[in-house]
Amino acid sequence: MNHIGAIVFFFCTFLPLFHMFHALPFFSEGRRKVKPRIPEEGVSILIPCYNENYILETTLKGLLQLDYRHQEIIFINDGSTDNTFEVLYELLDLVPLHWEKQHDLPHKPIVDFYQSKIYPEIFLLDKVNGGKADALNAGCNFATKPIIVTLDADSILDQKALKEVNLAFHNPNVIAGGGMVHILQGKNMHDINLNNKWLISLQIFEYLKGFYIYKSSLARLNALAIISGAFGVFRKSILLELGGYRETLGEDIDITLRFQQWILKHPGSKMLFIPDAICYTECPESWRDLFKQRIRWQKAFVDCVLHFWGFLARTIFHRIVSFFLLFDAFFMGTVATIVTTCVLTASFFMPQADMLQAITAYFIGSLILNFIYNLFTIYISYSEGVRFKGRNKWRLILLIFIDIFLYRFVTLFFIFYGTIAYVFKPTGWNKVARTGRDYQIHETNTRGEHIG
Repeated sequence: MNHIGAIVFFFCTFLPLFHMFHALPFFSEGRRKVKPRIPEEGVSILIPCYNENYILETTLKGLLQLDYRHQEIIFINDGSTDNTFEVLYELLDLVPLHWEKQHDLPHKPIVDFYQSKIYPEIFLLDKVNGGKADALNAGCNFATKPIIVTLDADSILDQKALKEVNLAFHNPNVIAGGGMVHILQGKNMHDINLNNKWLISLQIFEYLKGFYIYKSSLARLNALAIISGAFGVFRKSILLELGGYRETLGEDIDITLRFQQWILKHPGSKMLFIPDAICYTECPESWRDLFKQRIRWQKAFVDCVLHFWGFLARTIFHRIVSFFLLFDAFFMGTVATIVTTCVLTASFFMPQADMLQAITAYFIGSLILNFIYNLFTIYISYSEGVRFKGRNKWRLILLIFIDIFLYRFVTLFFIFYGTIAYVFKPTGWNKVARTGRDYQIHETNTRGEHIG
């Protein structure tokens, strides 16, 4: 038992250290300071909407400031029960349009198709409710461009994001990719005092860790297992070849792993993390909504691991993505978390001297490791242009300690509870409430981000 614990402790220490060092700019291939001018490929932006009436005005503002000409934008109203349709109808001044399906992916019946009189490149697809995957399939069927960009309804793209996507996809071997995701409440805000919202600040810092360290490290290994549903990019031809999206708890993990399976059969193809293509998404502002979101994420993760178990287990020793998803994320991140939690709980009620020493060593080592991880996050994000303004520099110090001593254990609880919840109730979609806030959208620079 002691040997097993030592092995688990070793990998729980080694893997984070590996990602920290591998995410350093030293290991980056480097990005051009001067971007070459290349022809714009056509891009279809798909935005599935279910009861999103509160955020749509901000979404539209973000879309209208994009610096990209060859695009079409398709909102998909997935049988909303609020006034999502009416809000879009008024904002866009819609008129019915006869539009033939370009493809034949399965989806629920279409009610009608509309085009904006004000913005001819924007369309609305009104359909019967079928879920997010179903809505994306419907959008793909009506999309006319070779590149598909999928956004959540609360996702706001940086002005230059599509140009960065176009630059990445100029390489024909690139078949899918994801951009950098920041928290919307921490950027371009209007009349909001973030200093009083610690939960938002913790999530801002969590996203920095997740993207600038973990995702950057995996991307450099061509081992991306999740292209975020908030902002994903795919070659439509391959998306169609794979049969579109599958109805599941986590359509973003599912489609990413199916693209990885496609890459296995087509050597040379790859998926990219495009850090200069920046997206902002709203985060939960209450513990209740955060709980619902993270439980759904964990259930989706477990569901996809089980669904792709054969592929992952079969390729674990010769596909890096399989190793890191199965061993790092699942065994070390989920199974080891549950086992460790149970052991620590049992030790608390049945204390033994040697066990107490082991627990003390575990906590001290864990605290030191997480502190170093946070420092690496600040260094790497700073090297990428992230800035904390004014007094938020001092606030950041306190934030680090809150993250280490409190928030880290909250996220472990989400993993534990979400995994157990999947066993008893594997289905169900917990939608997080939108704030309804009117965000001020400004022109931004993909470098020099200000988070505060």
